[in-house]
Amino acid sequence: MTKKILRSIILISSLSVVITAVIIVLLMNSRFYEKAEGELKTEADLISSGIELNGRDYLDSAEFNTLRVIWISPENELLFDSESKQEDYDSIIKSPEVEEASQKGNDAVSRTSLSVSEIYINYAVRMNDGTVLRISDVRPSFIAQLGEIIYPLLIFTAVAAIASLLLAKAVSKRIVSSISEIDLDNPKIGKSYQELSPLLTKLHAQNTKISSQMAELRHYREQLNLITENMSQGLIIADYNLNILVCSSGALRLLGTDEVREGQSIYSLNDSDAFHQCIRNAAGGRHSECIMNTGNGDRAVIASPSNSIDTVNGIVVFIMDVTEKQQLETMRREFTSNVSHELKTPLTTIYGISDMLANGIVKHEDVAQFGENIRKEADRLITLINDIVALSKLDENSVPQENEEIDLYELAAEVISRLRRSADEKNVSMSIAGEHVLFTGNKTILDEIIFNLCDNAIKYNKDNGHVEVKLSHIPKSVFITVSDTGIGIPNQCLDRIFERFYRVDKSRSRKIKGTGLGLSIVKHGVIYHHGTIRVDSTAGKGSVFTIELPVEKKESVQQA
Repeated sequence: MTKKILRSIILISSLSVVITAVIIVLLMNSRFYEKAEGELKTEADLISSGIELNGRDYLDSAEFNTLRVIWISPENELLFDSESKQEDYDSIIKSPEVEEASQKGNDAVSRTSLSVSEIYINYAVRMNDGTVLRISDVRPSFIAQLGEIIYPLLIFTAVAAIASLLLAKAVSKRIVSSISEIDLDNPKIGKSYQELSPLLTKLHAQNTKISSQMAELRHYREQLNLITENMSQGLIIADYNLNILVCSSGALRLLGTDEVREGQSIYSLNDSDAFHQCIRNAAGGRHSECIMNTGNGDRAVIASPSNSIDTVNGIVVFIMDVTEKQQLETMRREFTSNVSHELKTPLTTIYGISDMLANGIVKHEDVAQFGENIRKEADRLITLINDIVALSKLDENSVPQENEEIDLYELAAEVISRLRRSADEKNVSMSIAGEHVLFTGNKTILDEIIFNLCDNAIKYNKDNGHVEVKLSHIPKSVFITVSDTGIGIPNQCLDRIFERFYRVDKSRSRKIKGTGLGLSIVKHGVIYHHGTIRVDSTAGKGSVFTIELPVEKKESVQQA
């Protein structure tokens, strides 16, 4: 703005100087010629008076300097010429001033250009005897006069330009400083030019409106941030160019991204092909869903377009952690598959034997053996169903609250007594140690806990192995420890042994009687009593299961 003001002032000043100089020269030139014509007229009056008094003798004796004096008779004969130039006489006779003076009797003036730099000023007057006196004088032309002052004019113009520059700087700084000092956030008319008052008034009104809108936007933005930051799910909003407008911290956490800036491409949040395809579908106007794995779990991505008629203005993306859901779904499929398999095996055996008996293809002496096989498979089937029912009740926390005070030592001794026959068949010795510990809980569940641990300890023990149940307590907890000298559990399998139907060595476990639900029942039974279970095992040397149950009575919790 300062430069524009400087250029404008300098240009206007220079043009003003030049135009003023030209006008002055024109005015001076006009006055110059008027004065010259007046002087010629005076000379003509003097000469005409001299001729009337002395006649030709006056002309012969007078000195006219630069003047050319011509005396013409009424018959247009040349009576006198101070320069004796006969060659232009005809043009002089026909000159307008001579013709006007001779015909009308008036004095007349004309100008004749000799060259670019000189002009003849001619004056003619008719005397009393009818003769015409013509006087001519050479004067400089307008161009010549202008040429004489051109250099002073240029110098003056340069001085004026410099003065204008200095003045323009001062003026422009003053103008611009007054404008630049205006507080755009709170413009005050009194401290600036009055000419700007309409603009400043409108600017103040616009600022008030914008401030109100900004405050409202900040309020909405804070509400949006408050809502999105407290969501366990992730929320991402992107514009039609797929640049991020809003991204909650939950979305960053679920996608495993540390930081995001506004305007960043949504594609940069995750490199998954499934994620990118989901975003592309939404950008194309189609609702899209996918499941992707981030390394920290499974994430469900739901992307929807924001449409305006036929145009996609942006997309909204929801991200949810479905790791547990996926794991539960996997467990459900595995459980269904395992239950189907476990139920199918005894049923197939029972059906096959029954079919043979019904068709009479079994020898009479073998009927008892086949009946025993049916009984064993039916017993296995009943045991499996009972375990599934028990586990289902523990899952749903639907076990009746039949808590009573139990002597865990006596309960363990009873369990060992029931398993003595199985232990003898496997050539495994059993013992109980510790003290009589009283605990208030569900006797049926505690019985199943100790029974399943001891039953597994027998099944997976070695020949001449040993199983020990030890009971102890501290002021706030009781401990049930079941140890064996069996085959042990590899370290990589310890985290999965409580899963339903999970078997460390499937080929060997199929040969061992059992449903594969024992340890899962143990885990849920311990949780039912708000306790914890710990396993220490060394492959080939044995395992130790330690259960800690709190003595203080607590309400049971819902098992997820």
